[in-house]
Amino acid sequence: MGETLVYKILSRHLVDGKIAVGEQIGIRIDQTLTQDATGTTAFLLFESMGAGRVKTELSVSYIDHNIAGFGPWNHNDHLYLQTVAAKSGVYHSRAGNGICHQVHLEKFGRPGTTLLGSDSHTPTCGAIATLAIGAGGLDVAIAMAKGPFYLTCPKVLGVKLAGELNGWVAAKDVILKLLSILTTKGNVNWVVEYFGQGVSTLSVPQRATITNMGAELGVTTSIFGSDEQTRKFLTARKREKDYQPLAADADAEYERIIEINLAELQPMAACPSSPDNIRAIAEIAGVQTGQIVIGSCTNSSFADLMMVAKVLKGREINNMVEFAVAPGSREVLNMLAENGALADIISAGGRILESGCGPCIGQGLSPADGVVSLRTFNRKFAGRSGTIGDQVYLVSPETAVASALTGRITDPRNLPEIFGLKYPKIESPDEFIINDNMIEEPLSEEEAAKVEVLRGPTIVVPEAASPLPQGLQGEVLIKCEDKITTDHIMPAGAFLKLRSNVPEYAKVVFNCFNEQGKPTFAERALDLKKKAIAGIIIAGQSYGQGSSREHAALCPMYLGVRAVIAKSIERIHKANLINFCIVPIEFTGQADYDRIKPGDQLQIDNLLESIKSSDEVKIIDKTGKYEFTGRLELSDRDRQILLSAGLLNYTRKKKK
Repeated sequence: MGETLVYKILSRHLVDGKIAVGEQIGIRIDQTLTQDATGTTAFLLFESMGAGRVKTELSVSYIDHNIAGFGPWNHNDHLYLQTVAAKSGVYHSRAGNGICHQVHLEKFGRPGTTLLGSDSHTPTCGAIATLAIGAGGLDVAIAMAKGPFYLTCPKVLGVKLAGELNGWVAAKDVILKLLSILTTKGNVNWVVEYFGQGVSTLSVPQRATITNMGAELGVTTSIFGSDEQTRKFLTARKREKDYQPLAADADAEYERIIEINLAELQPMAACPSSPDNIRAIAEIAGVQTGQIVIGSCTNSSFADLMMVAKVLKGREINNMVEFAVAPGSREVLNMLAENGALADIISAGGRILESGCGPCIGQGLSPADGVVSLRTFNRKFAGRSGTIGDQVYLVSPETAVASALTGRITDPRNLPEIFGLKYPKIESPDEFIINDNMIEEPLSEEEAAKVEVLRGPTIVVPEAASPLPQGLQGEVLIKCEDKITTDHIMPAGAFLKLRSNVPEYAKVVFNCFNEQGKPTFAERALDLKKKAIAGIIIAGQSYGQGSSREHAALCPMYLGVRAVIAKSIERIHKANLINFCIVPIEFTGQADYDRIKPGDQLQIDNLLESIKSSDEVKIIDKTGKYEFTGRLELSDRDRQILLSAGLLNYTRKKKK
C-alpha cells in the first residue's frame, strides 16, 4: 500500500514514536513563525528556557496583528520582538510588510518541510506541500530550541477534486463546500489532503485560500502536493531552487474520501455567526449590505485583488457601502500600485488599508449596528468584528466586489447581465517585484551578542504554573454551551494590546459572559484562588475552537483554573491547557453535563494518581451529592507534563 503525502513528510521528520493512527509522535520542525499577538509571550517563554539562539533551519517573527498602535502597548511589543529576534538569530518582518501567512508563503515556505506557527492559520503554507501546523506559543518556543513537536498521528482525509472552476466561482467556494459537509466540529486529529485531476487547475494562491480556511474545520492541517503550479509560483518569486515535486503514491489509501467536482460548485457564503453556516449566494441574494471588506490571509493575493480591480475599473461602489481593501503583503500592494490597479480600486471608492490582519481580528472597521458586513475572511465568530450582535458573512472576492457595486448580496454570475462584465480571469505574472528591505535577516552570533533587548513597561514575563494538588477542591465558575471559541474565552479587538501583560489581560477572561453589576469571571476566580479553591470550567462540544491563542489557557491558569470538563476539546486548545497545567477532562455522558451547575462544589480525590496511570477520573459533586466519571484522554507525555506542573517545567527537568 502506498503512502499519503502527509505520512511521507511525517516519516521523514519523525524523531519519536511510530506512524500509526492515534499514536503520539514527535516530529522535527524545520521552520517556525510567530506574530506579534502571540509572539511576545512565545519569545518571553523562549528566553526563560535559556536556549540562546534558535536551532531551527529558519524562524521568522512577523508584525501583522496589532499594528494600529493606539497607546504604547503595541509599539512596546514591536520593539521587544525586533530586538529579541536580532538577539536570537530570527528573521524579523516589520509592521507593514504583510500578513505572516502570505509573506511566509511568498518568501520562505518550501515543499516537504515542516512549519510550526503560533497562529491557527499556519496551514496556509500547505498550498506548496509544506506540512504547516498551528500551535500555542510555548510549543513554538520549544521547537525554536530544537525540541520536537508532539501531536497525535492523524487520520488522513482525501479530498478528490475533479473538473475546473467556472467563472465567478472561486477557491473560497471550495472550502465553504467542504465546511458544509464536515462542519467545524468532530474533525480533531484529521489532516485534509487534496488530490485528483482538479488540483492541477488551481493556482498556488487558490490552494492557499483552501488550506488557510481549512483551519475552521478543526483539522490538524491541510495540504496539496507540489507540482507544476508550485514550480511556477516559486519561479515567479525567484525561488525555483526551493522546488521539488511531491505527491502521494498512486495507490495511497485514505481513511475517508470526499469527492468534489469543481465545475458543479456555485458561489456560497458562511452566514452569521459560524464558518459552517453555509448557504448558496443564490439563496440569500438581495440582502442589503452596508460594509464590504476584501483582505485577510485568506483572500488578499495579487490574483484576488487584480480581479477586484478589473471589475471596479470605470465603475463606482454603491454609495451606501463602506468598502475597504487590505492587500495581504507589501509585495502585492507594490505591484498593484505599479500596474495601475490600485488607482482603479481607489477611483471606484475603495479605501486602502495597511497590509495586515486589521478588521479580521477586530482591529478597526467594525460595522455599524444592524449593518450586514461581507468579508473575504476565514473567521467571524459573533462579536469578533468588534460590534456586538454583528451580522458578518464570509464570501469570495468575486461575491464581495459584485455586492459592493449593487449594495446587496449579489451572485457574481449575474454581473454579465447587470453590467455587461465578462469574468476577468487573472494570470499569475511570470515574475513578481521582489523587495525584502522590511525583512531583517538574522545577525551573526558576534553581532547578536551586542544587541540590547528592549522590554517596555507593558511587557510582563508570564508566571509558571504551580503543581497540581493530590486532591482537588474546586468550584464551577462557568457553564458553557457548545462551540465556545478562544474569542469567547479571551476577547480580541481592543483587548489584544494587553497580551504581553497576563495579569491585565486575565481581567477580561470570558468578558462576553460578564453581567453588568455582578462580579466578573476574573474577580470570582481570583477570590477562589485566595481561598485555595480551584476554578473549574464546564463546557459542551468543541470547546476552544478557533484561534491558537494560548492566553485562553495561560490567563485562566493565572486566575487559578485547574480543570476544564467538556464534552470535547479542540486540538490546539487542549495542548495549551496541558502546557499550562490545566487538566482537560471529558464527560462520558450527556446526563453528567446536564446535571452540573455553576457554583457547584467539585472534589477530585487522587488526582495525581489518576493522571499518572488511569484513563478515568472520579468527580464528586458535593453540592448535588452525586458522583460521575470523566475521561482522561492523555498520552504518556501529556501525563508527564501535567505531573511536572506544565510544559515549561517539564522541559527544564528534561534538560537537567
